[in-house]
Amino acid sequence: MKVICKNISMGYTTQNGPIEALKDVNFEVGEQEFICVLGPSGCGKTTLLKIIAGLLKPTDGQVIYKGEKSTNPLNSVVFQEHGIFPWLNVIDNVSFGLEMRGIKKEERYEISRKFIRKFGLARFEKNYPHELSVGMKQRVGLARAFVNGPEILLMDEPFAALDAQTKLILQEELLRIWKEHKKSVIYITHDIEEAILLGDRVIVMTQRPGRVKKDVPINLGRPRSIETENSEEFTSLKIDIWNLIKEEVYISIGA
Repeated sequence: MKVICKNISMGYTTQNGPIEALKDVNFEVGEQEFICVLGPSGCGKTTLLKIIAGLLKPTDGQVIYKGEKSTNPLNSVVFQEHGIFPWLNVIDNVSFGLEMRGIKKEERYEISRKFIRKFGLARFEKNYPHELSVGMKQRVGLARAFVNGPEILLMDEPFAALDAQTKLILQEELLRIWKEHKKSVIYITHDIEEAILLGDRVIVMTQRPGRVKKDVPINLGRPRSIETENSEEFTSLKIDIWNLIKEEVYISIGA
């Protein structure tokens, strides 16, 4: 599924006056491409993701989808808050979207178990969220997203709340499963290293109102892992992107 963001603008009216969150955002995501969106805090990254997901209607502009189901493409959204239901066990959480689509229990369990195994949750399918670590809960959220078979996978800082070790493990697991089940991915992050490790391209946003400051291709081979971060190419990309972000941070604080 190809995604085209065309002249996306978004404004809000608040008690303190109007706020312009996004202004003329333009970029494309190719089929099976992994795009990371990076920018200073408050630049409208999450707002943009919600617009692409159809959860918000932009003030101006449009999101265009091109693919087999270009009218109402199926997307799955994974937020930083894993969003799993505390009253459902792992397998029922993972298969929830399939249940809502009317798929019978036996079939949806069969489909769900494949992804439960892929994300290392096979021994926990009958456990409830309160019995799981934060990282395991996020695995449940990822498994549920892939089970639904989306054309587009939308992710809003899904690993931001995790400890460094768990984050690295889940990044590698995400890349492994994405490689197997290629989806178009738009991944919001504030972490430069994460964006370079995961993305085919990094869309760098300006301060609010968020615009596309630069579209940075990540010409690093795959598969990638923590070892990739030790390369000269990775370090050079990190410095270049940090300088882009730093300019925006200094503008925002008037430095």
